[in-house]
Amino acid sequence: MAQENPNLLRDFCWTTKKSLENQADVSLTLASYLLLNENGKDSNVVFSPISIQVILGMLAGGSSGQTLEQLLSFLKATSIEEVHYIYSHIVHLVFANGSLPGGPCLSIANFVWLEQSLFMKQSFKQVLDTYMACCHQVDFKNKAEEVRNLVNSWVETQTRSLVKQILPPDSVGSNTRLILANAIYFKGAWSSEFDASRTMHFNFHLLNGYSIQVPFMTRNKKRQLSAFDGFKVLKLPYKQAGNTSFSMYIYLPDARDGLPALVERSGSESGFLNRYIPYQEINSGMFWIPKFKFEYEIELSKALTILGLTLPFKPDLVTGFKEMVHDPTPLYVSKMYHKSFIEVDESGTEAAAATVAVMGFGCGLTRIEELRIDFVADHPFLYVIRENNTGIVQFIGQVLNPSTT
Repeated sequence: MAQENPNLLRDFCWTTKKSLENQADVSLTLASYLLLNENGKDSNVVFSPISIQVILGMLAGGSSGQTLEQLLSFLKATSIEEVHYIYSHIVHLVFANGSLPGGPCLSIANFVWLEQSLFMKQSFKQVLDTYMACCHQVDFKNKAEEVRNLVNSWVETQTRSLVKQILPPDSVGSNTRLILANAIYFKGAWSSEFDASRTMHFNFHLLNGYSIQVPFMTRNKKRQLSAFDGFKVLKLPYKQAGNTSFSMYIYLPDARDGLPALVERSGSESGFLNRYIPYQEINSGMFWIPKFKFEYEIELSKALTILGLTLPFKPDLVTGFKEMVHDPTPLYVSKMYHKSFIEVDESGTEAAAATVAVMGFGCGLTRIEELRIDFVADHPFLYVIRENNTGIVQFIGQVLNPSTT
Protein backbone atom coordinates (compact mmCIF):
# COMPACT_ATOMS: atom_id res chain seq x y z
CA MET A 1 0.00 0.00 0.00
CA ALA A 2 1.31 3.44 -0.87
CA GLN A 3 2.56 5.60 1.96
CA GLU A 4 -0.09 7.95 3.33
CA ASN A 5 0.27 11.73 3.29
CA PRO A 6 1.70 12.57 6.77
CA ASN A 7 -0.69 15.54 7.02
CA LEU A 8 -3.67 13.18 6.89
CA LEU A 9 -2.79 11.55 10.20
CA ARG A 10 -2.01 14.92 11.78
CA ASP A 11 -5.30 16.43 10.62
CA PHE A 12 -7.18 13.30 11.67
CA CYS A 13 -5.79 13.55 15.20
CA TRP A 14 -6.62 17.26 15.48
CA THR A 15 -10.19 17.10 14.24
CA THR A 16 -11.08 14.00 16.25
CA LYS A 17 -9.11 14.68 19.45
CA LYS A 18 -12.07 14.30 21.79
CA SER A 19 -13.32 11.17 20.02
CA LEU A 20 -9.88 9.59 20.31
CA GLU A 21 -9.70 10.46 24.00
CA ASN A 22 -13.10 8.82 24.42
CA GLN A 23 -11.83 5.68 22.70
CA ALA A 24 -9.07 5.43 25.29
CA ASP A 25 -11.52 6.02 28.16
CA VAL A 26 -13.90 3.33 26.87
CA SER A 27 -10.92 0.98 26.61
CA LEU A 28 -9.97 1.58 30.25
CA THR A 29 -13.57 1.24 31.46
CA LEU A 30 -13.74 -2.20 29.87
CA ALA A 31 -10.25 -3.08 31.12
CA SER A 32 -11.10 -2.07 34.68
CA TYR A 33 -14.12 -4.38 34.72
CA LEU A 34 -12.35 -7.34 33.12
CA LEU A 35 -9.29 -7.03 35.36
CA LEU A 36 -11.15 -6.48 38.62
CA ASN A 37 -14.50 -8.26 38.30
CA GLU A 38 -14.26 -10.96 35.65
CA ASN A 39 -12.00 -14.00 35.65
CA GLY A 40 -9.11 -11.64 34.91
CA LYS A 41 -8.91 -10.70 38.59
CA ASP A 42 -6.99 -13.91 39.26
CA SER A 43 -5.08 -14.26 35.98
CA ASN A 44 -2.88 -12.58 33.44
CA VAL A 45 -4.93 -10.63 30.93
CA VAL A 46 -4.50 -9.38 27.38
CA PHE A 47 -7.29 -8.07 25.20
CA SER A 48 -7.75 -5.67 22.31
CA PRO A 49 -10.20 -2.82 22.98
CA ILE A 50 -10.08 -1.64 19.39
CA SER A 51 -11.11 -5.08 18.14
CA ILE A 52 -14.16 -5.05 20.40
CA GLN A 53 -15.01 -1.44 19.53
CA VAL A 54 -14.84 -2.09 15.79
CA ILE A 55 -17.40 -4.90 16.19
CA LEU A 56 -19.61 -2.63 18.30
CA GLY A 57 -19.28 0.03 15.61
CA MET A 58 -20.49 -2.36 12.93
CA LEU A 59 -23.35 -3.45 15.20
CA ALA A 60 -24.28 0.19 15.72
CA GLY A 61 -24.41 0.63 11.96
CA GLY A 62 -27.13 -2.00 11.74
CA SER A 63 -29.16 -0.86 14.74
CA SER A 64 -31.77 1.80 15.41
CA GLY A 65 -33.83 3.36 18.19
CA GLN A 66 -32.83 2.70 21.78
CA THR A 67 -30.35 -0.02 20.81
CA LEU A 68 -28.43 2.47 18.67
CA GLU A 69 -28.61 5.09 21.42
CA GLN A 70 -27.20 2.64 23.94
CA LEU A 71 -24.33 1.63 21.64
CA LEU A 72 -23.46 5.28 20.98
CA SER A 73 -23.55 6.02 24.71
CA PHE A 74 -21.27 3.08 25.49
CA LEU A 75 -18.80 4.18 22.80
CA LYS A 76 -19.05 7.81 24.05
CA ALA A 77 -20.04 8.99 20.57
CA THR A 78 -22.55 11.66 19.64
CA SER A 79 -23.62 10.11 16.32
CA ILE A 80 -23.29 7.01 14.18
CA GLU A 81 -21.36 9.15 11.67
CA GLU A 82 -18.74 9.84 14.35
CA VAL A 83 -18.41 6.14 15.10
CA HIS A 84 -17.94 5.21 11.44
CA TYR A 85 -15.55 8.10 10.84
CA ILE A 86 -13.28 7.10 13.70
CA TYR A 87 -13.13 3.40 12.94
CA SER A 88 -12.93 3.70 9.16
CA HIS A 89 -10.01 6.10 9.56
CA ILE A 90 -8.37 3.75 12.03
CA VAL A 91 -8.30 1.16 9.25
CA HIS A 92 -7.12 3.56 6.55
CA LEU A 93 -4.62 5.65 8.49
CA VAL A 94 -3.31 3.91 11.61
CA PHE A 95 -2.94 0.54 9.92
CA ALA A 96 -2.06 1.84 6.46
CA ASN A 97 1.71 1.63 6.90
CA GLY A 98 1.66 -1.64 8.82
CA SER A 99 3.89 -3.49 6.37
CA LEU A 100 6.58 -0.88 5.71
CA PRO A 101 10.16 -2.19 6.14
CA GLY A 102 11.64 -1.39 9.53
CA GLY A 103 8.34 -0.75 11.30
CA PRO A 104 5.80 -2.90 13.11
CA CYS A 105 3.91 -5.54 11.18
CA LEU A 106 0.25 -4.55 11.54
CA SER A 107 -3.00 -5.86 10.16
CA ILE A 108 -6.69 -5.53 10.89
CA ALA A 109 -9.49 -7.32 9.04
CA ASN A 110 -13.27 -7.66 9.23
CA PHE A 111 -15.52 -10.37 7.83
CA VAL A 112 -19.24 -11.15 7.88
CA TRP A 113 -21.03 -14.45 7.35
CA LEU A 114 -24.74 -14.18 6.47
CA GLU A 115 -27.43 -16.87 6.31
CA GLN A 116 -27.93 -17.66 2.62
CA SER A 117 -31.73 -17.35 2.80
CA LEU A 118 -31.51 -13.70 3.93
CA PHE A 119 -30.89 -10.51 1.99
CA MET A 120 -28.76 -7.76 3.44
CA LYS A 121 -30.09 -4.22 3.38
CA GLN A 122 -28.23 -1.79 1.12
CA SER A 123 -27.62 0.62 4.00
CA PHE A 124 -25.82 -2.09 6.00
CA LYS A 125 -23.78 -3.08 2.95
CA GLN A 126 -22.53 0.50 2.92
CA VAL A 127 -21.64 0.21 6.60
CA LEU A 128 -19.61 -2.92 5.91
CA ASP A 129 -17.85 -1.16 3.04
CA THR A 130 -16.86 1.59 5.49
CA TYR A 131 -15.21 -1.05 7.67
CA MET A 132 -13.67 -2.81 4.65
CA ALA A 133 -15.54 -5.95 5.69
CA CYS A 134 -16.01 -8.79 3.24
CA CYS A 135 -19.31 -10.71 3.30
CA HIS A 136 -20.01 -14.33 2.47
CA GLN A 137 -23.35 -16.13 2.49
CA VAL A 138 -23.45 -19.54 4.19
CA ASP A 139 -25.91 -22.26 5.19
CA PHE A 140 -26.34 -21.88 8.96
CA LYS A 141 -29.52 -23.95 8.97
CA ASN A 142 -27.91 -27.15 7.70
CA LYS A 143 -24.15 -26.63 8.03
CA ALA A 144 -23.65 -24.73 11.29
CA GLU A 145 -20.59 -26.71 12.36
CA GLU A 146 -18.99 -26.24 8.97
CA VAL A 147 -19.49 -22.48 9.27
CA ARG A 148 -18.02 -22.46 12.79
CA ASN A 149 -14.89 -24.12 11.44
CA LEU A 150 -14.81 -21.61 8.60
CA VAL A 151 -14.88 -18.66 11.03
CA ASN A 152 -12.21 -20.23 13.24
CA SER A 153 -10.00 -20.84 10.21
CA TRP A 154 -10.36 -17.23 9.06
CA VAL A 155 -9.42 -15.89 12.51
CA GLU A 156 -6.43 -18.21 12.76
CA THR A 157 -5.17 -17.09 9.35
CA GLN A 158 -5.61 -13.38 10.08
CA THR A 159 -3.78 -13.65 13.43
CA ARG A 160 -0.82 -15.69 12.09
CA SER A 161 -2.05 -18.77 13.98
CA LEU A 162 -1.87 -17.01 17.35
CA VAL A 163 -5.64 -17.11 17.96
CA LYS A 164 -7.19 -20.54 17.41
CA GLN A 165 -10.69 -21.92 17.98
CA ILE A 166 -12.27 -18.64 19.03
CA LEU A 167 -15.74 -20.13 18.54
CA PRO A 168 -16.19 -23.13 20.87
CA PRO A 169 -18.33 -26.17 20.01
CA ASP A 170 -22.08 -25.48 19.85
CA SER A 171 -21.56 -21.70 19.60
CA VAL A 172 -23.05 -21.70 16.10
CA GLY A 173 -26.40 -23.35 15.41
CA SER A 174 -29.30 -23.55 12.99
CA ASN A 175 -30.78 -20.38 14.57
CA THR A 176 -27.64 -18.35 13.80
CA ARG A 177 -28.26 -15.76 11.12
CA LEU A 178 -25.21 -13.50 11.09
CA ILE A 179 -21.63 -13.52 12.37
CA LEU A 180 -19.41 -10.43 12.53
CA ALA A 181 -15.68 -10.93 13.06
CA ASN A 182 -12.66 -8.72 13.56
CA ALA A 183 -9.02 -9.81 13.78
CA ILE A 184 -5.99 -7.72 14.65
CA TYR A 185 -2.27 -8.59 14.53
CA PHE A 186 0.76 -6.67 15.82
CA LYS A 187 4.46 -7.49 15.78
CA GLY A 188 6.92 -4.78 16.72
CA ALA A 189 10.64 -4.71 17.49
CA TRP A 190 11.88 -2.47 20.29
CA SER A 191 13.58 0.70 19.06
CA SER A 192 16.38 -0.37 21.39
CA GLU A 193 16.48 -4.13 21.94
CA PHE A 194 17.42 -5.87 25.16
CA ASP A 195 20.60 -7.93 25.31
CA ALA A 196 19.48 -11.54 25.86
CA SER A 197 22.85 -12.40 27.45
CA ARG A 198 22.00 -10.02 30.31
CA THR A 199 18.60 -11.57 31.07
CA MET A 200 18.63 -12.99 34.60
CA HIS A 201 16.22 -14.75 36.94
CA PHE A 202 14.90 -12.84 39.95
CA ASN A 203 11.93 -13.02 42.29
CA PHE A 204 8.57 -11.75 41.07
CA HIS A 205 6.23 -11.01 43.97
CA LEU A 206 2.64 -12.26 43.55
CA LEU A 207 -0.49 -10.66 44.99
CA ASN A 208 -0.92 -13.58 47.42
CA GLY A 209 2.38 -12.80 49.11
CA TYR A 210 4.39 -15.60 47.51
CA SER A 211 7.17 -15.07 44.97
CA ILE A 212 8.45 -17.02 41.98
CA GLN A 213 11.63 -16.90 39.89
CA VAL A 214 11.18 -15.51 36.37
CA PRO A 215 13.53 -14.12 33.68
CA PHE A 216 14.01 -10.34 33.77
CA MET A 217 15.37 -8.20 30.93
CA THR A 218 17.52 -5.08 31.27
CA ARG A 219 19.51 -2.60 29.17
CA ASN A 220 21.70 0.47 29.69
CA LYS A 221 20.10 2.73 27.10
CA LYS A 222 18.25 5.86 28.17
CA ARG A 223 14.60 5.23 28.87
CA GLN A 224 11.47 7.38 29.02
CA LEU A 225 10.25 7.07 32.58
CA SER A 226 8.32 9.21 35.04
CA ALA A 227 7.15 8.81 38.62
CA PHE A 228 3.70 9.95 39.68
CA ASP A 229 1.70 9.75 42.88
CA GLY A 230 1.61 6.04 43.74
CA PHE A 231 2.97 4.60 40.49
CA LYS A 232 5.57 4.89 37.74
CA VAL A 233 5.13 4.81 33.97
CA LEU A 234 7.66 3.42 31.51
CA LYS A 235 7.43 4.03 27.77
CA LEU A 236 9.03 1.40 25.51
CA PRO A 237 8.92 2.59 21.87
CA TYR A 238 8.86 0.21 18.92
CA LYS A 239 10.85 0.80 15.74
CA GLN A 240 8.96 3.24 13.58
CA ALA A 241 8.27 3.33 9.83
CA GLY A 242 5.87 5.63 8.04
CA ASN A 243 3.65 8.04 9.92
CA THR A 244 2.60 5.86 12.83
CA SER A 245 4.43 5.43 16.12
CA PHE A 246 3.69 2.62 18.59
CA SER A 247 4.84 2.10 22.17
CA MET A 248 4.18 -0.16 25.12
CA TYR A 249 3.45 1.64 28.38
CA ILE A 250 4.00 -0.18 31.68
CA TYR A 251 2.17 1.20 34.73
CA LEU A 252 3.92 -0.09 37.83
CA PRO A 253 2.32 0.62 41.24
CA ASP A 254 4.69 1.53 44.06
CA ALA A 255 3.11 -1.01 46.39
CA ARG A 256 3.52 -4.70 45.61
CA ASP A 257 -0.23 -5.19 46.05
CA GLY A 258 -1.17 -1.88 44.45
CA LEU A 259 -2.37 -3.09 41.05
CA PRO A 260 -6.11 -3.41 41.86
CA ALA A 261 -6.24 0.18 43.10
CA LEU A 262 -4.31 1.42 40.06
CA VAL A 263 -6.63 -0.45 37.67
CA GLU A 264 -9.69 0.99 39.41
CA ARG A 265 -8.23 4.48 39.19
CA SER A 266 -7.40 4.12 35.48
CA GLY A 267 -10.98 3.12 34.72
CA SER A 268 -12.61 5.95 36.65
CA GLU A 269 -10.27 8.88 35.91
CA SER A 270 -11.12 10.43 32.54
CA GLY A 271 -8.10 11.03 30.32
CA PHE A 272 -5.88 8.76 32.42
CA LEU A 273 -3.67 7.53 29.57
CA ASN A 274 -3.02 11.00 28.17
CA ARG A 275 -2.41 12.51 31.60
CA TYR A 276 0.28 10.06 32.73
CA ILE A 277 2.82 9.89 29.92
CA PRO A 278 6.57 9.87 30.59
CA TYR A 279 8.40 12.64 28.77
CA GLN A 280 11.80 12.68 30.46
CA GLU A 281 14.66 10.34 29.60
CA ILE A 282 16.38 8.63 32.51
CA ASN A 283 19.86 7.15 32.22
CA SER A 284 20.34 5.93 35.77
CA GLY A 285 18.67 3.67 38.29
CA MET A 286 17.92 -0.05 38.36
CA PHE A 287 15.92 -1.26 35.37
CA TRP A 288 14.37 -4.72 35.08
CA ILE A 289 11.17 -5.93 33.42
CA PRO A 290 10.02 -9.55 33.09
CA LYS A 291 9.49 -11.52 29.92
CA PHE A 292 5.97 -12.89 29.56
CA LYS A 293 3.78 -14.87 27.19
CA PHE A 294 0.14 -15.85 27.60
CA GLU A 295 -3.32 -15.84 26.04
CA TYR A 296 -6.72 -14.84 27.35
CA GLU A 297 -10.28 -15.50 26.26
CA ILE A 298 -13.69 -14.37 27.40
CA GLU A 299 -17.32 -14.38 26.34
CA LEU A 300 -18.16 -10.68 26.60
CA SER A 301 -21.95 -10.54 26.80
CA LYS A 302 -22.02 -10.63 30.62
CA ALA A 303 -19.34 -7.95 31.00
CA LEU A 304 -20.93 -5.61 28.45
CA THR A 305 -24.38 -6.11 29.97
CA ILE A 306 -23.14 -5.22 33.46
CA LEU A 307 -21.44 -2.14 32.00
CA GLY A 308 -24.82 -1.00 30.69
CA LEU A 309 -24.89 -2.38 27.15
CA THR A 310 -28.01 -4.55 27.55
CA LEU A 311 -30.24 -4.03 24.50
CA PRO A 312 -27.97 -5.61 21.83
CA PHE A 313 -28.32 -8.91 23.69
CA LYS A 314 -32.15 -8.84 23.61
CA PRO A 315 -34.41 -9.46 20.59
CA ASP A 316 -36.40 -6.33 19.74
CA LEU A 317 -39.08 -6.26 17.05
CA VAL A 318 -39.34 -2.47 17.02
CA THR A 319 -35.72 -1.25 16.96
CA GLY A 320 -32.77 -3.55 17.66
CA PHE A 321 -30.87 -4.62 14.52
CA LYS A 322 -33.62 -4.24 11.96
CA GLU A 323 -31.30 -2.21 9.69
CA MET A 324 -29.14 -5.24 8.84
CA VAL A 325 -31.26 -7.69 6.87
CA HIS A 326 -34.71 -8.07 5.35
CA ASP A 327 -36.22 -10.40 7.94
CA PRO A 328 -39.32 -9.94 10.13
CA THR A 329 -37.72 -11.93 12.95
CA PRO A 330 -35.63 -9.73 15.30
CA LEU A 331 -31.88 -10.30 15.39
CA TYR A 332 -29.85 -9.98 18.57
CA VAL A 333 -26.31 -10.77 19.72
CA SER A 334 -26.47 -14.19 21.37
CA LYS A 335 -22.74 -14.31 22.23
CA MET A 336 -19.64 -12.19 21.74
CA TYR A 337 -16.33 -14.01 21.95
CA HIS A 338 -12.91 -12.41 22.38
CA LYS A 339 -9.54 -14.13 22.43
CA SER A 340 -6.05 -12.59 22.58
CA PHE A 341 -2.37 -13.51 22.71
CA ILE A 342 0.79 -11.62 23.65
CA GLU A 343 4.50 -12.39 23.93
CA VAL A 344 7.09 -9.91 25.20
CA ASP A 345 10.80 -10.73 25.02
CA GLU A 346 14.19 -9.13 24.33
CA SER A 347 13.44 -8.40 20.67
CA GLY A 348 9.97 -6.92 20.97
CA THR A 349 6.28 -7.83 21.12
CA GLU A 350 3.96 -10.07 19.15
CA ALA A 351 0.24 -9.81 19.87
CA ALA A 352 -3.03 -10.75 18.22
CA ALA A 353 -6.72 -10.70 19.03
CA ALA A 354 -10.09 -11.46 17.52
CA THR A 355 -13.69 -10.58 18.39
CA VAL A 356 -16.66 -12.49 17.00
CA ALA A 357 -20.31 -11.55 17.47
CA VAL A 358 -22.75 -14.40 16.85
CA MET A 359 -26.24 -13.15 15.99
CA GLY A 360 -29.39 -15.22 16.00
CA PHE A 361 -33.11 -14.59 15.96
CA GLY A 362 -35.40 -14.75 18.95
CA CYS A 363 -38.85 -13.97 20.22
CA GLY A 364 -38.32 -11.97 22.99
CA LEU A 365 -1.83 14.83 38.51
CA THR A 366 1.05 15.73 40.48
CA ARG A 367 4.31 14.92 38.73
CA ILE A 368 7.32 14.02 40.85
CA GLU A 369 10.70 15.02 39.37
CA GLU A 370 13.60 12.79 40.41
CA LEU A 371 17.22 12.65 39.36
CA ARG A 372 17.25 8.89 39.65
CA ILE A 373 14.28 6.59 39.16
CA ASP A 374 14.47 2.84 39.56
CA PHE A 375 12.05 0.74 37.53
CA VAL A 376 11.99 -2.84 38.73
CA ALA A 377 8.77 -4.52 37.60
CA ASP A 378 8.99 -7.34 40.14
CA HIS A 379 5.30 -7.27 41.10
CA PRO A 380 1.94 -7.13 39.23
CA PHE A 381 1.55 -4.30 36.72
CA LEU A 382 -0.72 -2.89 34.02
CA TYR A 383 0.43 -2.49 30.39
CA VAL A 384 -0.96 -0.77 27.28
CA ILE A 385 0.08 -0.85 23.62
CA ARG A 386 -1.08 2.25 21.76
CA GLU A 387 -0.35 4.39 18.73
CA ASN A 388 1.26 7.60 19.98
CA ASN A 389 -0.03 10.12 17.42
CA THR A 390 -3.69 9.18 17.78
CA GLY A 391 -3.63 7.57 21.22
CA ILE A 392 -5.60 4.63 19.85
CA VAL A 393 -5.32 1.62 22.17
CA GLN A 394 -4.54 -1.71 20.51
CA PHE A 395 -3.97 -3.91 23.57
CA ILE A 396 -4.43 -3.66 27.33
CA GLY A 397 -3.62 -6.20 30.01
CA GLN A 398 -2.17 -7.04 33.37
CA VAL A 399 0.71 -9.29 34.39
CA LEU A 400 0.07 -11.09 37.66
CA ASN A 401 2.44 -14.01 37.11
CA PRO A 402 4.96 -13.87 34.21
CA SER A 403 5.70 -17.58 34.54
CA THR A 404 2.12 -18.58 33.59
CA THR A 405 1.69 -19.19 29.85
